[in-house]
Amino acid sequence: MQSSAPFINIAAYKFVTFNDTVERRASFQAICHDLDLKGTILLTPEGINLFLAGTRNNIDKFLGWLRQDSRFADIEVKESLSNEQPFNRMLVKLKKEIITMRHPLIQPELGRAPVVKAADLKRWLDQGHDDAGKPVVMVDTRNAFEVDVGTFENTIDYRIHKFSEFPEVIARHKPELDGKTGVTFCPGGIRWEKAAIHMQNIGYDSVYQLDGGILKYFEEVGGAHYQGDCFVFDYRTALNPELKATTTVQCFACRAVVTAREQISPLYKVGVSCPHCAQQAQAA
Repeated sequence: MQSSAPFINIAAYKFVTFNDTVERRASFQAICHDLDLKGTILLTPEGINLFLAGTRNNIDKFLGWLRQDSRFADIEVKESLSNEQPFNRMLVKLKKEIITMRHPLIQPELGRAPVVKAADLKRWLDQGHDDAGKPVVMVDTRNAFEVDVGTFENTIDYRIHKFSEFPEVIARHKPELDGKTGVTFCPGGIRWEKAAIHMQNIGYDSVYQLDGGILKYFEEVGGAHYQGDCFVFDYRTALNPELKATTTVQCFACRAVVTAREQISPLYKVGVSCPHCAQQAQAA
């Protein structure tokens, strides 16, 4: 591998029946080792989720190998560049779900909620309603610390701490969205795949999911109607609407998001603690 070459970072997922995860794990480990790729791959009975980085040539070889399996022939991949390898190691994990929700009857493979394209969503937000004249309400499916980094204007934020809390919370607040169109979203799309289906299942009659998530929205229409940045689960921590890494970091100790201003605080010690740690200690 040429150290001077830029690294290709890829993120991809697909909901599809994948019952031979145990048998296939070794082959995923072997191909990633042979191609000197690093990152994380989750193999689950409901599909696959991966974040990988490597050279252009080796990433292309991996995707060619993956797509030989008919189940993943049409998997969609999001790419970005970095000058350094963003991951320290290569992990291939077996899990029960791509994203934990604990609602096994929700199977995106069998049918998705309707999607709204980024350009159409911007138009809806510009005019204040969807094409049927209903007010549009953005429903954030992310954890509270992610929302604090940035979200859409006038978004419903239920302050959840893990995605498995979403089903109960959204059911309890159903009357608030009566007569309105709800649009669920997350950074790349995995969580809203399940969130939107669950909302349909419990009686929401006008639910869409943002096609491609926040990052695709940034790519296609920029930051219109969005405030702040988008938290991402890799070394970059957050991306702005230009899809560039920001100075925001995540505390090694408490995992809170630490802004550039908070990094000036004497309470911030790289790899040790941050102002949020101090607040948690006082509250304890």
